[in-house]
Amino acid sequence: MRMARRTGMLPAFFAAAAAVLALSAAAHAQTTSLDQLTSAVVRIKTHINPDARTIENLGRDREGSGIVIDQSGLILTIGYLMVEAYAAEIITHDGRTVPANIVGYDHESGFGLLRTVEPFRHKPLSLGKSGDVKKGDQAILIGGGGQVAPVRIASTREFAGSWEYLLDDAIFTSPPQTPWSGAALVSREGKLLGVGSLIVPDAGDGAPGNMFVPIDRLAPVLGDMLSDTRSDGARPWLGLNTNEVAGRLLVTKVTPQGPAEKAGVVRGDVVVGINGERATSLADFYRKLWAQGRAGAVIPLDLERGGSEKRIGVPSIDRLDHLKLKSTF
Repeated sequence: MRMARRTGMLPAFFAAAAAVLALSAAAHAQTTSLDQLTSAVVRIKTHINPDARTIENLGRDREGSGIVIDQSGLILTIGYLMVEAYAAEIITHDGRTVPANIVGYDHESGFGLLRTVEPFRHKPLSLGKSGDVKKGDQAILIGGGGQVAPVRIASTREFAGSWEYLLDDAIFTSPPQTPWSGAALVSREGKLLGVGSLIVPDAGDGAPGNMFVPIDRLAPVLGDMLSDTRSDGARPWLGLNTNEVAGRLLVTKVTPQGPAEKAGVVRGDVVVGINGERATSLADFYRKLWAQGRAGAVIPLDLERGGSEKRIGVPSIDRLDHLKLKSTF
């Protein structure tokens, strides 16, 4: 599997990324109909390596949506649908089933890429500018299988996920829609604004809705996602699930055989900070963690356990090194 990195991109990779974006834009020089939009969103089925680390949380067989972004059949989706997959297939709007290859996964953005084994018959979706999205804007959610629902932009703001994941510019919509995994958030002009990730209890003003990864996150990582290159610039990863509970950062899960477990962190610990600097929120904790250097750095993690504080040095790793990215059968 080709894995993504934000650093070390070579000129050839930039050229490949630019070609994809140019093809997408050119394909939509004319007005796009709703039928054309729904044809560019497909259903995805993926089959995961039997010894995959993510099976416990995400399952062995996964289904969701994907968005065709160029005429060669390059499909953008949410990464948890395809990470650690050995095989995939897509079901087109007209009911055809087509095998697809695993192309790349980027943990920092949450994006995943597949490519059909044959060229795509319909127009791909053109990419919009998620940075222009404002609260109150109208949009549509399109899921694989022709599911379409009108939504409203409820907010654009920071999102911190419990699994060492942070977006500065997540897009939240309401009302909540169920076909969210890999679904397309499309502007009234027919441009792709984001890729569906989660359903959330508070999308804005206390109302539930969906969270989308903004499409502006794709361009900086696309070249690496299309390549076989792995650089040494990955963020440090600990293998913790941490939630904000009553103003404290509670460790709710420690990844089996991950760095934190090996260093002695246990479920129920409270994260106080890093190297003597207090973490004021989950997002603040992540920023302090990633400021310690690249993957491989020993992280001086300050914890509270049983009413007393202690510091544990956690030798971090690259998240991708923990995953089972190659078939073993």
